[in-house]
Amino acid sequence: MSNFKFLLIFSLTLYSTLIAQNNKEGNIHGNFQADIQYYNEDTLIGAPDVPEKLLMNSYANFNYTKGKFSAGFRYEGYLNTLQGFDSRYDGVGIPYRYATYKADELEITVGSYYEQFGNGLIFRAYEDKNLGYDNAMDGVRLKYNPLKGIYLKGIIGKQRYFFEKGAGIVRGFDGEFSVNDIISKLAEKKTQIIIGGAFVSKYQADLDPIYKLPENVGAFAGRLNVIHGKFNLSGEYAYKINDPSSDNGFIYKPGESLLLNATYSQKGLGILVSAKRVDNMSFRSDRNANLNNLNINFLPAITKSHIYSLAAMYPFATQPNGEVGFQAEVFYKIKKKTKLGGKYGTNITVNFARVNSLATTPKYDGMGYESDFFSVGDEIYFQDFNIELSKKFNKKFKAVLSYLNLIYNKDVIQGMAGYGTIYADIAIADITYKFKPKKALRLELQSLTTEQDYGSWAMGLIEYSIAPHWFFTVYDQYNYGNPETNKRIHYFTVSTGFTKKANRFQISYGKQREGIICIGGVCRNVPASNGLSFSITSSF
Repeated sequence: MSNFKFLLIFSLTLYSTLIAQNNKEGNIHGNFQADIQYYNEDTLIGAPDVPEKLLMNSYANFNYTKGKFSAGFRYEGYLNTLQGFDSRYDGVGIPYRYATYKADELEITVGSYYEQFGNGLIFRAYEDKNLGYDNAMDGVRLKYNPLKGIYLKGIIGKQRYFFEKGAGIVRGFDGEFSVNDIISKLAEKKTQIIIGGAFVSKYQADLDPIYKLPENVGAFAGRLNVIHGKFNLSGEYAYKINDPSSDNGFIYKPGESLLLNATYSQKGLGILVSAKRVDNMSFRSDRNANLNNLNINFLPAITKSHIYSLAAMYPFATQPNGEVGFQAEVFYKIKKKTKLGGKYGTNITVNFARVNSLATTPKYDGMGYESDFFSVGDEIYFQDFNIELSKKFNKKFKAVLSYLNLIYNKDVIQGMAGYGTIYADIAIADITYKFKPKKALRLELQSLTTEQDYGSWAMGLIEYSIAPHWFFTVYDQYNYGNPETNKRIHYFTVSTGFTKKANRFQISYGKQREGIICIGGVCRNVPASNGLSFSITSSF
């Protein structure tokens, strides 16, 4: 259906709905975002010549709700796609449109939707514009709450593939049960128990004339969450039957994954411990897909996501073919009016995460390999030890100090053989001084020291803000340790932004270094660039 026809039908349907309901007003809301960049060729940093010179990513969401009914659509325009995003997005269209109706305990959605079962180990449909990631489902979703404490979901459809749909069909069912709500005698108990289970299958026709590939591939998962006062223990195990694909080299070995989380929280203290095992758990609706396309499931990273630029230079990307990892984090607030806490107290966060390979033994019967569930491989993929101190000294002055020690296996994480493992130390100071209640100056200093890859980096930033409307930023990243002296480059950028009510404008000019960006273990490459960028966001 063309975009014009869809808009016409949607508008007439919405108009008819309003008339049928005696013109009583519903609620219309949405948002708009456009990211525009003008590119300059820069051979020194590897920024390519962009034929169009100016590129844009944009989208707008429109949603209507009234009572038990809601409907909406999203318009997207990539003219053409910004560098670093897949060029198959080029063009304009309406890839997302939906209608939802709630009839007592039953909720029905037709069209596009996002959904997740448990932690997402066998199913998660979501989007992240920063990653250029969108695997929205297009089909039918049902949610049913027959009794208190019982939550059922059913889905069927195809996944978004740029402005088209993927070849495979995805079907699934999820059930979650709150034991304390179902059994009245347990309603007032301090211990809360929630159990859940899900099954997901995909269908893709086998067109291979030589190998007999499974057309229906199923996966199931079970999960448990126990809450007792300040403690929370949760876990989920997933199993997938043989699923030969381009990701695993078309082996017939089943896949499995285990995710465990334990937390303890009280005033001034928080503790988190996580563990994860992944073995051959790539799950796509198209066995030949690659990169971030047509993923049915989501394998969350159990490593800390860093927000500072040099700390985020070497982020971890989940390895669906196999990894074993754990993470531990402790947050502690030193009390106010003590020697170390001072007038406002001091926050300390210590985090350690490590991810290793699986311990495997090769097999030559089509299974690829075998792996003992409780064994850990010798190869380190990623390790991160970091400590952060945050302190407010008075009403005008506060600081955040951080230190990180990283081990980053670039060959594995980025699939770039020959780079080896990177060992880096990172130090960060983030200092803010308020001149007046609405005027502040922020200074950010960062250092990354390493003898591998592109060598050591230094970064400095100064930002002046006038709340709630203006900010002005100047920063520079300098690759002073690059072994090639002619590539010891300053990546200098100036930026300013203005916010008024629901509208925000930002304009920047400068250089962007090449690298990767990761969110939750899902990543995309960011190419080097030189130029002017402008962004606008608005909501209503």
